[in-house]
Amino acid sequence: MMGAALAPEPHPVMVLPFVLLLLCIAVLPFLGRGWWERHYPKVALGLGTVTVIYYLALIKAPGRVMQVGHEYVSFMALIGSLYVVSGCIHIRVKGEAKPWINCTFLVLGSVLANIIGTTGASMLLIRPWLRMNKYRITSFHIIFFIFLISNVGGSLTPVGDPPLFLGYLHGVPFWWVIRHCWAGWAFAVAGLVGIFWVLDRRNFERASREVRDRATAHETWTFEGLPNLAALGLILTAVFLREPPGLSEGLMLLAAVAAYCTTPRRIHESNEFSFGPVREVAWLFGGIFATMIPALDYLQLHSSQVGLDSSMKLFWVTGALSSVLDNAPTYLTFLAVAMGRHGLSLNSVQDVRTFVGQHEHELLAISLGAVFFGAMTYIGNGPNFMVKSMAEQAKVRMPSFFGYMLRYAIPILLPLFAAASILFFAR
Repeated sequence: MMGAALAPEPHPVMVLPFVLLLLCIAVLPFLGRGWWERHYPKVALGLGTVTVIYYLALIKAPGRVMQVGHEYVSFMALIGSLYVVSGCIHIRVKGEAKPWINCTFLVLGSVLANIIGTTGASMLLIRPWLRMNKYRITSFHIIFFIFLISNVGGSLTPVGDPPLFLGYLHGVPFWWVIRHCWAGWAFAVAGLVGIFWVLDRRNFERASREVRDRATAHETWTFEGLPNLAALGLILTAVFLREPPGLSEGLMLLAAVAAYCTTPRRIHESNEFSFGPVREVAWLFGGIFATMIPALDYLQLHSSQVGLDSSMKLFWVTGALSSVLDNAPTYLTFLAVAMGRHGLSLNSVQDVRTFVGQHEHELLAISLGAVFFGAMTYIGNGPNFMVKSMAEQAKVRMPSFFGYMLRYAIPILLPLFAAASILFFAR
């Protein structure tokens, strides 16, 4: 996205709408879920409007607003189209999975997340995952699904996870991600799958004889809606089409509409498909994209005062905030900080390319930190809450917000991420 090389200077107080919105997303669903579900569009729109009016009327920077608006449209076109098309494909599973089958499923799901996104892969695979483990399903099955398929698995391509797609929109080359993130991806996926195998093996051995006998029976898989793979192919092709403006987004919308309209209703009903989750993402990210403008600009202009002068620090600080905020704007925030330290602007594609070429280890730290730590809480990444909700609909007892962190994320993810930071960033 082309823009002015120098960001406009916002007043520090204009960071407050961004902070308030992220706090609302983190806290209000737990304090007053009913109220939040009714009024979150008003909260997001109201806080976003404050920032937009400030940039248009007070500091006279309409170009900055238009730039972020285009990024939002591109972001939602990808996320929304992948969500819709994945909801038009139904996978039916009969049989009970052994631990090694579950591990294979998680690895393949982690690969698929890079092709259709963590949102698309989560929505496509969570129901088969519930069905194939229905006789011994526990919360840890869902937690590791969130860890791998909804988060860590999507760190190989810009399509995989929203932070990486935002980086691509700002000028990070598409294939840079897989060339530099594959080792971190392999380390994290192997570690998590290994831990899951130990837990799942114990769960399987404690199961009744009837359940274990089911696991030795022939397992059958049935796929419906496979013609929609063509729509997925069109979406992935459109990602590479940056000129003329609007072509990429238009093709994604076309693919989603075509898939939705040509898919039999029974497939949508089997998937319990609704537009609710993507509508929620659209409202909340609309507010996030608007309110984060002053935060990004202020950090870019004052980056030398932040003190993030190493890849190790960038990995942990980006990750820490990605775990309690949303990881997509957090990625952009610290990318702006890192670039600002070197006299470069996130608003210039040429500056982004320069940063990628000269400071790739810092970009690697920000990328892995944002994607990995999105798994630390339910609010770290968009699919997390969606998967939790669908598991609860299937009568799986899920841990609370803090239970998720204390029982699973902190004891499992933090040691693994600490080892990754030493392995990749200690030098």
